[in-house]
Amino acid sequence: MPRFAWLVVLVVAGLAVWAFTERRALVMYAFALSGPREVPALLPPPEEGPSTRWIDDYFTVELVAPRTWAIGEPRYAQQNYSYLIEGAERALLFDAGPGIRDIRASAESLTDRPIVFLPSHFHYDHVGNDITFDTIAVVDLPYLRAREQNGRLTLTTMEHLGMAEGFGLPTWKVDHWWSPGTVIDLGGRTLTLLYTPGHTTDSISLLDAENRILFSADYLYPGELYGFLPNSSMGDYLTTAESLLAALDEDVVFLGAHRVSPPGPPRLRYRDLVDLESGLSGIRDRQVPGSTGYPSRFPINDRLVMLAEPRWLQRW
Repeated sequence: MPRFAWLVVLVVAGLAVWAFTERRALVMYAFALSGPREVPALLPPPEEGPSTRWIDDYFTVELVAPRTWAIGEPRYAQQNYSYLIEGAERALLFDAGPGIRDIRASAESLTDRPIVFLPSHFHYDHVGNDITFDTIAVVDLPYLRAREQNGRLTLTTMEHLGMAEGFGLPTWKVDHWWSPGTVIDLGGRTLTLLYTPGHTTDSISLLDAENRILFSADYLYPGELYGFLPNSSMGDYLTTAESLLAALDEDVVFLGAHRVSPPGPPRLRYRDLVDLESGLSGIRDRQVPGSTGYPSRFPINDRLVMLAEPRWLQRW
């Protein structure tokens, strides 16, 4: 074969390998470019239950445990929920929504303690974007710490995905690097930071053992779970489910970051985690049927659906 022909073959092969390994990024770029790249129009205010009150015309709040508030954004298309958890000395805000309204002001209306912001992961609909916080904590993972420059961390495009709604990449001054397993002392109240990858490689959850709550963010919530994004991993999703089943008591309540419909914040039970682990094992072993298309839909139970790549593209 002539040298030029070999060169063409090598270039085509290289492009094929790149397209295969970076296909998720290509899908995300195609999705972002095909849409308006702006925040969706607000939904009409829904009817909420008696335990929920409106802070203003956008945010809602519900007391889900002593000194623990679920702050909802039911008019945002993704119906985000963030959680304010208060101790005697300080409070922690777990997630901050997309930042189209100032969740910091709403959180500060609920507590007089200084607030630490901790994102569950770095997707744009959880990090608050242009909202500023006095104190920020981030999970201490080696690949993240290696990117720290002068105490600051800039998110990457595929971590953030903000191009879908026109958000730029945030840069944070990180005050606390908390490693997986860290016991966070809020003053007379503790939370345990659990590393729960699957939805993303940087995903964490918070365990409030005293109140038997796992704040599970985007790892587990009612509706469609995302396991096909650029930094998602079906293998990690399954490993995390197995670890949580071994670590949690059966009376734990899961409070996630998105809901399907009102009223109130999204709640799941231990049984749903059992079904998730079983369903993921079934998807891996080709025992759970999935839809065609990208992403494929794999039913878990009547409350959960896993969105994943088609079987032939899945990596476990």
